Amino acid sequence: MIQLNIFRSSSCEGSKPEDPGLQSRVARNLVFAVLVGLIGLSSVWPVFAQPAVGQTNSATGSDTAVAAPLLKLNVLRPNDVVWVKVYQEDDLETKAAVDKDGFITMPLLGPVQVGQKTAEEATGLIRSLYAKDYLVNPRVSVTLIERARLRFTVMGQVQRPGTYEFPDNESLNLLQAIAMAGGYTRLGAPSKVGLQRMQDGKPVVIPLNAELMSKDKQAKPFELMPDDIITVGERIF
Repeated sequence: MIQLNIFRSSSCEGSKPEDPGLQSRVARNLVFAVLVGLIGLSSVWPVFAQPAVGQTNSATGSDTAVAAPLLKLNVLRPNDVVWVKVYQEDDLETKAAVDKDGFITMPLLGPVQVGQKTAEEATGLIRSLYAKDYLVNPRVSVTLIERARLRFTVMGQVQRPGTYEFPDNESLNLLQAIAMAGGYTRLGAPSKVGLQRMQDGKPVVIPLNAELMSKDKQAKPFELMPDDIITVGERIF
């Protein structure tokens, strides 16, 4: 903050005429103070202009923080099968399925969490664990030999309710999932879609408005996650 103090000298006999030079300096200082204030306001304005965390999205009808992150296609997930090989250590070779918590069990090491890691990241982790206590400069490779099928379910007022698989190595959004289920019945209400998802081990239902999503071409698609359950509500006439 800039504080501008202007002092005017006076005497008992009366005030002297103001100095024109002093007036010019005061005017320049006032202009400078105004400019500094405007610059400071412009620096904080973007903070106030941003939407608040948790602001409701008109298309989802829910807290934007609940929206799905993009599906990571190249990470290890539950039920993926991997082959772990340690060079010149045949007894450590392992073929295992990733469990629901993201772990595989390795000789000497026990459970190792590889879920949500790429094969390269899992390789580095296992190499470091063996090098820490058991082997000198181990050479490790982790290969994904079988990808788990990712599924989602569509229920309610659609033509073909049921469980469907994600396309190979592709993400999927809400509108695409409803289209895979044959679209809406004549009673279907695109504005009344609910999506159930597990978050922190608990089921959460997210209200969605597929009708607004289909009309707003600039809207970011609502990405699905494995095991999502979509329910299309019924239209009220």
